[in-house]
Amino acid sequence: MNIFMIISLFGGLALFLFGMDVLGNGLEKFSGGKAEKTLEKLTNNIFKSVLLGALVTAAVQSSSATTVIVVGLVNARILKLRSAIGVIMGANIGTTITGQILRLNELNSSGADLNIFLQFLKPTTLAPLIAIFGIILVFVPKKTKYKNIGYIMLGFGVLFNGMFAMEAAVRPLAEIPAFQNLFVALTNPVLGVAVGAIVTAIIQSSSASIGILQAISATGVVTSAAAFPIIMGQNIGTCITPILASIGASKNAKRTALVHLCFNIIGTIVFLSAVYLLQYLIGFSFWNEPITMGGIANFHTLFNVVITILFIPFAGLLEKLVKFLIRNNGKYDDADEDEDTITLDDRLLVSPSLALTHCEELVSKMGKNVYKNGRDLEILLDNYDPKLAAKIHEREDSLDRLEDKLGNYLVKLTDREVSDEDGRTVTCLLHLISEFERTGDYIIEMLYSVESMHEDGLKFSDKAYKEIKVLLNAINEIITLTYEAYSENDITKAESVEPLEQTIDLMVELLKAKHIMRLKEGKCSVDIGMKFLEILNNAEGISDHCSNIAVYYVGYKAVKNVVNPHEYLRELHKGNSAHYISLFDGYKSKYLEIIQ
Repeated sequence: MNIFMIISLFGGLALFLFGMDVLGNGLEKFSGGKAEKTLEKLTNNIFKSVLLGALVTAAVQSSSATTVIVVGLVNARILKLRSAIGVIMGANIGTTITGQILRLNELNSSGADLNIFLQFLKPTTLAPLIAIFGIILVFVPKKTKYKNIGYIMLGFGVLFNGMFAMEAAVRPLAEIPAFQNLFVALTNPVLGVAVGAIVTAIIQSSSASIGILQAISATGVVTSAAAFPIIMGQNIGTCITPILASIGASKNAKRTALVHLCFNIIGTIVFLSAVYLLQYLIGFSFWNEPITMGGIANFHTLFNVVITILFIPFAGLLEKLVKFLIRNNGKYDDADEDEDTITLDDRLLVSPSLALTHCEELVSKMGKNVYKNGRDLEILLDNYDPKLAAKIHEREDSLDRLEDKLGNYLVKLTDREVSDEDGRTVTCLLHLISEFERTGDYIIEMLYSVESMHEDGLKFSDKAYKEIKVLLNAINEIITLTYEAYSENDITKAESVEPLEQTIDLMVELLKAKHIMRLKEGKCSVDIGMKFLEILNNAEGISDHCSNIAVYYVGYKAVKNVVNPHEYLRELHKGNSAHYISLFDGYKSKYLEIIQ
């Protein structure tokens, strides 16, 4: 084998792996992460888990990718270990689809006897055709959906061209005695399993290593006796990726990766023993015959389907095994982990849409913390409780951590290849986390004023107290509207925020004027007057940031035309919207007229 054959072989492998990557990414974008989101939600039953694991893996073209996602979900305490076991079993079935696709290459051997229709189905004709249509869809249409379909087709075409290059490079090896003797040596089952595992561990893809084996099988020197152990070893080698992904993760996440390894090792031992026992007892006529691409694909599928069926009743025992191997030492797993940021797992970045789903959930949690702090602040004004004040500070600390963690995580997401829609979501979330955090800061500033009044024994006059209560009622309503608009995906509530924000601005102006009048008349001391003004200014800041959140969210939901915040507010304030005027009049009647 000369240097040029080696270059051709590795060049073909590079094209093959690139095609798999393009195909998987195209399928991921086309599904919009729906497969992974479904995987997260519908895994309460072992049979559902197996089916979903198979479907998701068939879509992303990699059992390693699916298992890494599962490790991330378990680490995030979103998916339970028992549910993860079924998904991993299904992933082993789903990964066999690549080999079944590649077996289409056998059509090339039928030659001139094929009719015109079957000639088009030959991979040497079909793959370039699909690649041509794919590149047209990538460059011509403007819609992202069609571009993603184009990438899927392009990946398919590149995948097969890589296979063709590998086949051409290894075909001359069939005449070399040393190469033939190599595969005679690999009929030793232990050696065959080891070679399959090592090669797959190096390239971190069982689908790719199966493809390489199928390419080599075209030389006619690979027998069933040599191929069977290699195929089973390839299933073990693919476990390296989730094992590496579990480093630094929770114990349950490590157990999830270990489930994958134990499942494949035990399955290989059981299946290999059964195959060699049958060969010894009855003998297989094809045992020492050359194996075809289809034979490799069929055995790969048979092996994974059979061991999955065998293991389904023993999922509980598999769970106990990995818990025995990785013990708790009498403590709850990772009890000291930050509950607020536990879902921000880097392993989920392999599926940007899924990672974004959990970012959205944590942004909603930020909104909920702001909502609870606003509610509890109003309670403290009536009856100061140091424990409740401490709880507000605790939530504020959580807000600060979440803003920092989410910001960094979203920046990591921008380094990934995300769809246009996901890119818009990232931009929106970056705005929202900053606004929610600033809203929380203003609530804390108001809390400082209330705490200072409590420590100094200061109290508002009855008139000032009633005014502040009305203002805080309005503040709590605008916070509630803002939080519910985002968490409930309610655009109507988002559009109701701005008229209330304008009402609060008018209330603050009026209360400041009335307060200055009381100061001039000597009805209010300077000390308590300063606290009154601090609360007014912070209330105005809260309403401003709630308005920003609502406007960003309205703009995000606009989809086709991102709303310019300044233009949107300018149009509203012109008073041309009957809906806006109606809401504005209602809020003025509800709050402003009470304090006049």
